[in-house]
Amino acid sequence: MQLIFIHGSGGSKESFHYQTQYFANAIALDLPGHPDGALCTSIDDYATWLRGYIKERDLKDVVLAGHSLGGGIALLYGLLYPEDLKGIISIGSGARLRVHPKYLEMLKKAVDNPSIMDEAPDQTYDLIKPELAEVLKRRARENGPAAALNDMLACDKFDIMDKISQIKVPVLALCGDKDIMTPPKYSYYLAQHMPNAKATIIPGGTHMVFAEKPEEVNQAIEFFLKEL
Repeated sequence: MQLIFIHGSGGSKESFHYQTQYFANAIALDLPGHPDGALCTSIDDYATWLRGYIKERDLKDVVLAGHSLGGGIALLYGLLYPEDLKGIISIGSGARLRVHPKYLEMLKKAVDNPSIMDEAPDQTYDLIKPELAEVLKRRARENGPAAALNDMLACDKFDIMDKISQIKVPVLALCGDKDIMTPPKYSYYLAQHMPNAKATIIPGGTHMVFAEKPEEVNQAIEFFLKEL
């Protein structure tokens, strides 16, 4: 099996530092425009790009593990190209990914004035070890607010709630119990409305649960992979 990790909005492959250390031969991707290349403006376009990546490398028995935006990409991929996949791991994600209008407005302002991002209160990295948190902050700055806004707009338009029952591949829906961006009800919805899905909720984790609680997340992923 080939495990591929897909980061969230405005994020980077370094988000999955603990997972690529733990799982041999796992791949963590930088999506286009993060920062190299042109951004994809929809989750559909990201899924199309990802299929090209997988086909060019002739990867087989793929397990897609996506965080937030990345989870949306993974789920849509499972809907469109199930023949490529062995399984899907949705991390802090869901079948619909609405974004609060105030957050979108802040990002729009930050495109013209990036210092707004430094001044805004941000608890994203509070529970992540400082050395990794600094790397993730640096990479977010390199990607810039335009990439974050692009991705959040893509998330805001994403909605496959009426289609997820068509996804037959095994799915693990992971979420931190303190996640307020994509709360556990999103993962429970996936488990309840997909024929081969289950939810695992990690105590004490927020939206960045995989970087905050790597041992628990890695164990859940490992158990899921062994069942495939």
